[in-house]
Amino acid sequence: MKRAARSSVPAGRKSAAVPVKRAGGAVDQVVITHPERVVFAAIGATKGDVAAYYRAVAPWMLPGLRDRPLSLLRCPDGAGGACFFQKHAGTRLGAHVRSIRLRDSSGLQQYLCVDDAQGLLELVQMNTLEFHPWGCHARTTASADRVVFDLDPHAGVAWPDIAAAASIVRDHLAALGLGAFLRTSGGKGLHVVVPLRPAVPWLRARRFAKSVADALAVAHPARFVATAGEDKRVGRIFIDWLRNSRGATSVASYSLRARADAGIAMPLAWNRLAALPGANAFTLANAAAHVRARRSDPWRDIDSIEQTLPRL
Repeated sequence: MKRAARSSVPAGRKSAAVPVKRAGGAVDQVVITHPERVVFAAIGATKGDVAAYYRAVAPWMLPGLRDRPLSLLRCPDGAGGACFFQKHAGTRLGAHVRSIRLRDSSGLQQYLCVDDAQGLLELVQMNTLEFHPWGCHARTTASADRVVFDLDPHAGVAWPDIAAAASIVRDHLAALGLGAFLRTSGGKGLHVVVPLRPAVPWLRARRFAKSVADALAVAHPARFVATAGEDKRVGRIFIDWLRNSRGATSVASYSLRARADAGIAMPLAWNRLAALPGANAFTLANAAAHVRARRSDPWRDIDSIEQTLPRL
């Protein structure tokens, strides 16, 4: 495997300022401490490499994070060490990381939110590897503006069958009058994402997601299962519809995954699916170069499409 590009930090330095361009040409400096620390041991990638990657993809990643409550997967000892999820804002936030006051099952809580590249990199400095936004904006948390179907295959399912399954889900949604977007999960599966404008109440979104999963499991019983459980999906793909409720999250587009190969949740055009060699085709080693080389953003229209859920 090609090694991730090294950060340009001289040996022995314990911190590095990562420049972040601002409007008008000014530059802010986000200090990344211990950029030489290895985060992904299998490919020798460092904290500096992680920061350089997130800086490179920030223009495309931020629209999916901005003004959304976040959960973070933080890994102070690297991807192979102990990692933990954080969703509530602590007392030590970066200057560009803000908190949003929301009510959850525990009462009023302060949730994390970022709006710019400085905030993104400040969270990377806090050893964040994965970013998981809510399927709604902070100002409208009672309604979902995205429905996510996570195609989670059993270990025995071949890649061509996983790719074909995503196309089946897309076609089913199209028959319901809905356009959908595609991304790799950063692991072994794919995500099919349905944007909603106007947004819909969470209960309606959840019922819709379940109805789609159930319908596909009935229509294609040898391919899909709509019920969680390892024993139930042997040889099949679990259509995980359970992420579609208030407070639930799904991994952000362009987010790293805290796995040995440093996989990336990469947005794709549907017409690129057939040529994709596998769900793990994009990693820290090649993702930034892929984004720079592609001709257009396959998700450029996701926030402008006007569609809402049909009545089933």
